[in-house]
Amino acid sequence: MLCDNNMQYLLLFLTTLASAIQLNINSQDDVKSAASTIAYDMMTVYTGNQSGQVPGLLPGGLNCNPNNVGTYCWWEAGAMFGSLINYWQYTGDTSYNEVTSQAMQWQKGSDNNFNPANQSRSMGVDDQAFWAFTALDAVEANFPEAGSDAPSWLSLAQAVYNFQYDLWDPTTCGGGFRWQVFSINAGYNLKNAVSNGGNFQLAARLAYVTGNSSYGDWAEKVYSWMDQSKLMQHDSQSGILYIWDNTDTNNNCTDQTNYVWTYNYGIMLGGAAYMYNYTNGSDVWLGRVNEILNSTYSLFFPSTYGGNIMTELQCESQLNCNEDQKSFKAYLARWMAVTALLVPSTAATIVPKLAASAQAAAGQCVGGSSGRQCGLQWYTATWDGTTGVGQQVSSLEAHHDLN
Repeated sequence: MLCDNNMQYLLLFLTTLASAIQLNINSQDDVKSAASTIAYDMMTVYTGNQSGQVPGLLPGGLNCNPNNVGTYCWWEAGAMFGSLINYWQYTGDTSYNEVTSQAMQWQKGSDNNFNPANQSRSMGVDDQAFWAFTALDAVEANFPEAGSDAPSWLSLAQAVYNFQYDLWDPTTCGGGFRWQVFSINAGYNLKNAVSNGGNFQLAARLAYVTGNSSYGDWAEKVYSWMDQSKLMQHDSQSGILYIWDNTDTNNNCTDQTNYVWTYNYGIMLGGAAYMYNYTNGSDVWLGRVNEILNSTYSLFFPSTYGGNIMTELQCESQLNCNEDQKSFKAYLARWMAVTALLVPSTAATIVPKLAASAQAAAGQCVGGSSGRQCGLQWYTATWDGTTGVGQQVSSLEAHHDLN
């Protein structure tokens, strides 16, 4: 389990706030105090624990439009609660444990598989996966169970896997998952990287947690399909693995949308790292980890900003990222840190990039009404004028010391 590494993460956990808070990174008390501040600022957006509100939803969660500032889709709330589990794991502060547990149990749906009826109009395989990731974060961190008759965190993740198993679609494109669960939803025709990668990581983590080979076999199947599809393109000249956003079943998946996003690389990297560890150091999985990681460095840590500062390639420089995309760097940072633990040979290159990104982000955490909220453009010391859950969780997840 990853829960034995709590204090190894702490030294850089919140250096993003160094410009707003006097922080001695060698002091556990200072680091915990800073962590408390950023978690508090992030949770000022959340109202699901207030009277008359819906637990587990951020503003806009019942009818989200990520192109509207301050409107958050259901999946991002699930990802945010995962960051709060990590916060508790690293600091021991239980302040948000009850609200996190309440949110997860409220949003589990009637079948205990994170498929609540009020989210059916936009239920994606990827949306489910992010809530399942949070359940697995709880398992790996030994987060307190909800108790009573509530399903366990592991059973929730397993129920998502079981539900999604039947969504595998061999009738088009030789396999793969469609983006949307229900055929009436826009985007059902697409098979995208985040849905297939999400199921891949879910299976890989279940294999890691349980030791059950059926999960590992399934993870291998999903990865292999992706690797042979238009979603993954190996460029022999540059050596870069392009993980493209989606491919269309209406064209029999013969082309792809050529966008690359940090979270797709993070999801695939994390899944491959879990599989490497689960297989006791397989050379095949080590090769896949290194290919994804090196491609990540080439695409999202550009030499323009010194080569060690993470950026969202498609939208960050123009400040036209939507609310979903503003959070994407969080998941690449999260699973880079996990990879450094599960695949120790990668730590030597991962840690400097997380550390440099953390230091660069410090200049962005001086905005908003509090004067300490974080923006998105970590490569500039001038606040970019944006605030939100995505910026906060991205900054929070970026800063882990693995020394």
